[in-house]
Amino acid sequence: MRAPARKPTVWEAVAPLVAAAAVVGMGIIFFRDTVSVPILLALSCIAPAVVSLRLGLDWRSIEDGMVHGMQLALQACVILLVVGTTIGAWAQCGTIASMVYYGLEVLSPSWFLPASCVICLIVSTSIGSSWTTAATVGVALMGIGGALGVPPPMTAGAVLSGAYFGDKMSPLSDTTNLAPSIAGSELFEHIRAMMYTTLPALVLALIGFTVLGILETRDAAGYDPGLVAALRDGLASSQHVSPWLLLPPVIVIGLAVARVPAVPALMAATFLGGLAGWIAQDVTLGGWLQVLYDGYTSQTGNALVDDLLSRGGMSSMLDTIALILCATAFGGIMERAGFIETLLQVLLKRVRSAGGLVTATVVSCVGSNFLLCDQYLAIVLPGRMYREAYPAFGLQRRMLSRTLEDGGTVTSCLCPWNSGGAFMSATLGVATLSYVPYAFLNLLVPTIAVLFALTGSFILRVPGRDAGGPEIQRPGQN
Repeated sequence: MRAPARKPTVWEAVAPLVAAAAVVGMGIIFFRDTVSVPILLALSCIAPAVVSLRLGLDWRSIEDGMVHGMQLALQACVILLVVGTTIGAWAQCGTIASMVYYGLEVLSPSWFLPASCVICLIVSTSIGSSWTTAATVGVALMGIGGALGVPPPMTAGAVLSGAYFGDKMSPLSDTTNLAPSIAGSELFEHIRAMMYTTLPALVLALIGFTVLGILETRDAAGYDPGLVAALRDGLASSQHVSPWLLLPPVIVIGLAVARVPAVPALMAATFLGGLAGWIAQDVTLGGWLQVLYDGYTSQTGNALVDDLLSRGGMSSMLDTIALILCATAFGGIMERAGFIETLLQVLLKRVRSAGGLVTATVVSCVGSNFLLCDQYLAIVLPGRMYREAYPAFGLQRRMLSRTLEDGGTVTSCLCPWNSGGAFMSATLGVATLSYVPYAFLNLLVPTIAVLFALTGSFILRVPGRDAGGPEIQRPGQN
């Protein structure tokens, strides 16, 4: 593997981004119905590869960068495949039907959105995983919301707001442990620091979901009590519905709390679904194995029930996996050739205050999520770049770890080609750009972080170091 003969200039670093935006944008505009986004992202890799060759990289190094980028996404791809099997098995065995059946009994349209956010918040904080939360209770809440007449993008926004609160604040979360390890801060000091930005965002998000719920009910936007009753009756007549069929998600949440990794926990959920299907629905071994790949297809003749239960299977995740791999290949070239480092250094050179440093970090994390397509890289790369800058500006290291999560963790699901956005879109069945306006917490956290930075509020400084003192130097300044 060979390093570039020279570092890229700013224009050379920007050129592949402009070319990629043009390829994807024009492709979507002119070939919306005939060309898939993964193909457009694959074509976007040509521009950074050509510029990399111009910088002196050989093809083997470019290829290694692509492979390294894709390797970082392999865990997400494996989880996606297993989630597909879990959803198919749960649809077949009656677990999803039972979750929706009993959920419709206790949830009302007016309070459904804030209740969904709180439910996902509790589960995600308990297990430390937004992905597992979305793949279990999130799937059921999407079905319940549809029956209650709540638009799917709104429900998805509530699910993601609650799920990412827990992913950000739980000491069991991998990103919550990753950020302080990169920044050099302590875990629980890091969590306390995040409360300044995350708790106000949660309060505002819950207010927003409450207002949306009231407006949806007032406008009677699709809510029909007769439709809800018909769906419950259809579910009960199509499959055996029982409280004990809620055991698979309960057991999965228990395994996650016990720190069992996501893949074995979800595989256990798939096998539990098969066992429950054999007991409750007379599912055969061959029928179960077929559903694991092809997904479950409900054929009751009731359109409401069939639309709700026909889902899952490995095959349903293949398009999403192709999108993730092509996007991370692009990001791998961008990192290997030094394009990302050049862009981040440009941001750092323009920083002249502590508030500006925090703002630059948030922008870098969000940008990395869109360019590198992986939330872990969006934490690690800016964390490495800004690690020594924070002490130089008189800021505590937990200020860096807080900002890495404010910009990196919660925004991964807002990018359609990021592994987080692709996963949530495939799992919840809602296009990323459709749910983005309703992912209130995910939008509010980085916004609040930047507002606090620009106004100098809740900036965690090293004791004895005040803003604007002559001892605070910009990194690299003599």
